[in-house]
Amino acid sequence: MKLIDHVHAHPDKPAVITDSGDSLTYKELEDQSIAVARLFKELGLQKGDCIGLLLCNSPLYFVVAWAAQRSGLYYTPINWHLSEDEICYIVEDCEAKVLFADARLGASLDGLLKNTPSLQAYFSAHGEHPGFTSLEAALTDYPVTPLDEEPAGMVMFYSSGTTGRPKGIKRPLPETDYSENSGLEPLMEKLWGFTDQSIYLSPAPLYHAAPLGWCMSTQRIGGTAVIMDRFDAERFLALIDRYAVTHTQCVPTMFVCMLELPDAVRAEFQLSSLQFCIHAAAPCPISVKEQMIAWWGPLIFEFYAGSEGFGLCAITTEEWLRHKGSVGKPLWGRISIIGDDDQPVATGEVGKIYFAAETIHFTYHNAPEKRDECILGDSLATYGDMGYVDSDGYLYLVDRRTDLILSGGVNIYPSEVEAVLREHSAVSDVAVVGAPDPVMGEVVAAVIELRPTHAQSEALKEDLLKFCAQRIAKFKTPRMIDFERLPRTETGKLLRRVLKARYKALATGD
Repeated sequence: MKLIDHVHAHPDKPAVITDSGDSLTYKELEDQSIAVARLFKELGLQKGDCIGLLLCNSPLYFVVAWAAQRSGLYYTPINWHLSEDEICYIVEDCEAKVLFADARLGASLDGLLKNTPSLQAYFSAHGEHPGFTSLEAALTDYPVTPLDEEPAGMVMFYSSGTTGRPKGIKRPLPETDYSENSGLEPLMEKLWGFTDQSIYLSPAPLYHAAPLGWCMSTQRIGGTAVIMDRFDAERFLALIDRYAVTHTQCVPTMFVCMLELPDAVRAEFQLSSLQFCIHAAAPCPISVKEQMIAWWGPLIFEFYAGSEGFGLCAITTEEWLRHKGSVGKPLWGRISIIGDDDQPVATGEVGKIYFAAETIHFTYHNAPEKRDECILGDSLATYGDMGYVDSDGYLYLVDRRTDLILSGGVNIYPSEVEAVLREHSAVSDVAVVGAPDPVMGEVVAAVIELRPTHAQSEALKEDLLKFCAQRIAKFKTPRMIDFERLPRTETGKLLRRVLKARYKALATGD
């Protein structure tokens, strides 16, 4: 649907509300996105051109995104936590013509003026910055009458870059106007009950795929998106209570933070409006999900997918309780588990997860050869994860292929070791990686985040090693244990590459 359809139905209804209480109605979102679309036209942008969004969470994020969506443009969200070099790389690689940046990022914007020659114009939001034009001021310069043609644009996210520079995930622009749905809305309506009465709470940064995609799809459906500046467990519960939130999406680390709140704090908030909580992005420990189900009831749903969009699995609470640890059955694409010989493996055996699709519509911008690395044959594509399927057809994730530890010629799956360590009373969170070893190639190293009730010590290390030795094979037991806070993205994805780089540096003396 078009924004104007919702303007006609309920012009003063909030399309987005921030956790500080700021809001933007559907009428305001319609008018302001039209103004920015006219700005794009004046700048000479053509269908298929790209813009960059280096913005913190705010209603203006949606103004610019919808303007691009109704102008036939690609728009690339950029993580503002990245280094200047990383940001400049994405801006240049996506060939952005215009950049919208948050003035609150301050001096970190200065280098962009010198190191992004592809850009034709720079706009700042939420204030002014030298060399940038104020977006808020520019909004007043253009009429709010829609352009005669409003071709559909599309978001172009960049991958996390776990194995080198991030890659732009690019799909063909639809040959329609911008009323074309994204493909997500039918799933949201059918599987998770979204309607124009839904209130969707998004606790994560909008530069990630799910937060931006689900918020904009909520707006396509006619609901209201509530966005948080950053996740805070108590504030999250308070927002569910305050706005009678019906839907939300979390990552497992958010579950852990909420479960660690005192019972008295949890009891302060009314959560009865909540109909669905969807989680994804990272594996959820079974014990954590069990506790969330015990607290919130059978409204915890999970999905497994990727920004490339060639396959998706989903699972309900009831299904998960019968198949604990599973991410469900495929809704898009038939699953094939493929071994090292590029042949299917037997039921229950681990291999690389592939989805079969009639057509595979994406490419990697400026790196088409990278696409070939995830394609097998004519119709199989993989996100790079390892897993297996049980006799009922439910998929279980094991690890990413790049996370496997090869020790003495034997494959070790980090998730198996992590699952054991999470059962120890001292462990709040854990990551297992391969540390370089001159004899074995790699050995198992465990980085453990302790609960506040425990302190690191050699005695605790010994206890943890003994705990593992009683539960898993000796070759899987960690050779190294370190205690520290785990590096994660704002959406809870573990940054294993940071830990791997640290162990590599220790091994080489760099």
